[in-house]
Amino acid sequence: MAKSENVHTTGEDSEGGITSSYETGDGVQLKVKYSFFGSIYDQDEEKAVLEAMKQDSLTMGPQVKFFQEEFAKAHNVKHAFAVSNCTTGMHLCTQLFNLKQGDEVIITPNTFVATSLVLLKEKVTPVYADIDPRTFNIDPADIARKVTKKTKAIYVVHYGGQMCDMDPIMEIAKKHNLYVLEDCAHAHGAMYKGKKAGSIGDVGVFSFHSLKNLTTCGEGGMITTNRDEWVKPIEALRCMNLSHWDPAKQDYTFGAYSLHKMIDGKYSDYWVPSHFDVEDVNGHWGNNYRMNEIQAAVGRAQVKKLDMLSKKRQHNGKYINEGIKGIKGVYGVYEDPNCEHVYHLYTLTVDPDMFDRDEFLRVLYRENGVQGILHYQPTYHFTGLKKIGITGNCPIAEKFFYKQQFNLPMHPRLTQQELDDTVKGIIKTAEKLRK
Repeated sequence: MAKSENVHTTGEDSEGGITSSYETGDGVQLKVKYSFFGSIYDQDEEKAVLEAMKQDSLTMGPQVKFFQEEFAKAHNVKHAFAVSNCTTGMHLCTQLFNLKQGDEVIITPNTFVATSLVLLKEKVTPVYADIDPRTFNIDPADIARKVTKKTKAIYVVHYGGQMCDMDPIMEIAKKHNLYVLEDCAHAHGAMYKGKKAGSIGDVGVFSFHSLKNLTTCGEGGMITTNRDEWVKPIEALRCMNLSHWDPAKQDYTFGAYSLHKMIDGKYSDYWVPSHFDVEDVNGHWGNNYRMNEIQAAVGRAQVKKLDMLSKKRQHNGKYINEGIKGIKGVYGVYEDPNCEHVYHLYTLTVDPDMFDRDEFLRVLYRENGVQGILHYQPTYHFTGLKKIGITGNCPIAEKFFYKQQFNLPMHPRLTQQELDDTVKGIIKTAEKLRK
């Protein structure tokens, strides 16, 4: 059925809708648009792409190897594994934890659906813990209340670029023998008490999607861990359970066929018995979750810029905070003193007793040309989850999404004019709408 010309949605004229564009086609003249590109590309990335294109192999080659090593060093972890995106990385880790039907994982409702999706794919039940009203991260006290005998893991999301309160979360995990996955999609280079995102839990998983602080040509991801025993299982699940044959073995029998690696004691034929073996990981079968060489080459250029990119975002976030300070009923980003915030998102909140959030967003957009976006509807309110009986009780997260919050444009390419227009637009909107 054709869409009415009077109905506008984000992502019009793009294949992925909201996942690939914030264009709406409604004719509003924007001063500050919500960009779908979260980084800065220049000749460094262009050169990296062209050099990688000259290689003999364009997937899982030297660029991936170097990118993994450089990313691990930048985040103070022993191991890093490049994957096709953050969702596939989290799915791999869900298999790595050997989670199965009947198990429960405590998770935040304030996140993109992918964090829950990886559990649902393995028929694991997500149990939603409420959020802290200042940081909007998962509340450790509510995690503790939600632990049951079925709980096997905690999946935390470092919302907006600020890390969760990890010490009490890790204490809960240790007490109940639970795995901890850090969803670091927003948190490249972020820190908690001097520790980098992705270095505290059992695993961290990062996103390099187009929106993110570091991006590899639109898609990509990275798994981090300090656990040596997980290197081979992660590599197998990332690449269709492929493994090497036992190098000590010389003779093989497959049905009626006998194969010998050594011939007359002189040759060791590399093609015998075949290019690879295939073996399950605790009964789990992986997938093709690999990263290609072009993406990895761009990632290497981006890692070198990560500090610069973070500083630009931090400057922009602090500038807006300072500019709107003192507006009654309007609140900028709270920075936890234990954390280094890298401002993936700039989440503005309003007091619902003083402002109608939707009207605030409407006036800011239509009259002042500043485009805001909502993140994230509580996951358990989506149709598909309700259909299979997934529920939640997170009143703070619900009020946050439906009554208080929206996200302002935030990326490292914002100009001084755009920052000033953002601040002026918020001030003018508040003056017009204050109850």
